[in-house]
Amino acid sequence: MEARLKNTSSPEVTGAVQQLFKAVHAGGVDPLLLELVHLRASQINGCSPCVFAGVQSAKKQGETEERLHNVVTWRETPFFTEPERAALALAEAATRIQDGEPGVTDEIWAAAAEHFDEKQLSAITLHIALTNFFNRINRTIREQAGRTW
Repeated sequence: MEARLKNTSSPEVTGAVQQLFKAVHAGGVDPLLLELVHLRASQINGCSPCVFAGVQSAKKQGETEERLHNVVTWRETPFFTEPERAALALAEAATRIQDGEPGVTDEIWAAAAEHFDEKQLSAITLHIALTNFFNRINRTIREQAGRTW
C-alpha cells in the first residue's frame, strides 16, 4: 500500500497541532501514561503509523517490551496500575463511539476521576481526541508506518 499524499504538513497546521500538544503536556500527566493511551486508541483504529510511533515513543520513555506487547490485552494482564487502567478504559470508550458503543459512561469517568484531577483529565481527553484525529488522517491518506515526522 502506498501513501496517497507525499507531503501533508503546512506551517499553519503544524503550529496549531504543536500548541495542542503543548496543552496536553502542561496537564501534569505522566508522559508514559499518555503514550499508553495513544497506543491503545491507535490499536483500536488500526493506525499503523501511530502504533509504530507510539511504541517507539513509549520505549524512549522507558516502557518495557512486556507491557507494550500487552497494551492490547491490558484488562487480562497484571502489568498495569489502576490509574493506567482507568486511562486506558477512558481511551477505549472515547475511541469506540463509532462502533455504536455507549461512549464514556459515568462509571468510566468516575474511575478516571479517582486517579486524575480536572487538569489531568482535560489533558488525557485532549490527547485521546488528538490521537483519534491523527488516526483518521493517517487512515485516509494511507500513511505508512515507520515514517519519522
